Amino acid sequence: MKIAPRTNYREDVVGRANVEDTPELLAYYDELDTLKTGALWTVANKIEPWFPQSSSVPVLWRYNDLRDHVLRSIDLVSPEKAGRRVVYLNNPGRQDVAAAVGWLYSGLQAMNPGELASAHNHSASALRFIMEGSGAYTIVNGHKMTLGANDFVLTPNGTWHEHGVSEDGSSCIWQDGLDIPLVNALEANFYTVHPDLNQAVTYAVDDSTATWAGTGLMPGDDKWEHGYSPLLKYEWAPTYEALCRYARVTDGSPFDGVLMNYINPKTGGPVMQTIGASMQMLRPGEHTKAHRHTGSFIYQVAKGKGFSIINGQRFDWQERDIFCVPSWMFHEHANASQSEDACLFCFNDLPVMKSLGLYREEALKENDGHQPV
Repeated sequence: MKIAPRTNYREDVVGRANVEDTPELLAYYDELDTLKTGALWTVANKIEPWFPQSSSVPVLWRYNDLRDHVLRSIDLVSPEKAGRRVVYLNNPGRQDVAAAVGWLYSGLQAMNPGELASAHNHSASALRFIMEGSGAYTIVNGHKMTLGANDFVLTPNGTWHEHGVSEDGSSCIWQDGLDIPLVNALEANFYTVHPDLNQAVTYAVDDSTATWAGTGLMPGDDKWEHGYSPLLKYEWAPTYEALCRYARVTDGSPFDGVLMNYINPKTGGPVMQTIGASMQMLRPGEHTKAHRHTGSFIYQVAKGKGFSIINGQRFDWQERDIFCVPSWMFHEHANASQSEDACLFCFNDLPVMKSLGLYREEALKENDGHQPV
């Protein structure tokens, strides 16, 4: 029997090649099923699409809508009982894996002054981006880091880590970002609670920043051998200052404005093996052109207000809102202010895309590079 070529996936809604069912073929499929096998041409267009077909959808999570619900969790459950007191972001297309977009997880965690969550480690890589409050801190493998608004901290895979808020602080909320869905898909996730529930601080407080945050400088006695960044905390003030300096000497990207990647200062590569992060500035009134690329992106508004157009849908955002861009969807960003800049923090799975040779990018050529809404 000659098999006809596969039809275009967009036209073939059942995801099958152009083979007509016959009683003989249907019986054949049933026989294969009893052997726990199947005919490839019945699923070819589904498992090998012509271009990426994300099941995620663009979503904007408004902080003003979520904040009271996140804080209410403080009154309903304790960190000891909940493990982690988190309201997670649940993309309608990824509810089966509790992902915010693609294979990335995100959630908002709240803690009161004096609270401390127990130490643990897991195979998933994680980061925290502080949204509000004072006195927050994280301990990673004995390194304690104090955290303020718009700081972000790494808790790489396999490291002991715990989070808390000092007694003299205020209620804190931060975004958790992890690759839990990816690690689970690879069937490689482990989770362990520290035998003492909490770890000792064995280094000077904020030693990571003091040691590794010097621009272009590396300790002379460096012995760091881990695959993740030794700079575990990236502070907002020097990040914003770096963006402002760079903005004075560059036109920026037509697609992302003034964008800078957070890096591992030892390698110049991404902060962790599976998660990358960036901060970008949109100048007053700037409206970028649309492009699309493989990889999933979660944005948090660090400063200002504006809007993004994702696959023809407009999402208006302001400070602390979170939104996602699924893989291979056209997107563009705009700063709504004519006098103030806007800044977007982002974490993504680009290190995975690029290390596996799967990254691809394409600009929108029609309509002067902008999408109709």
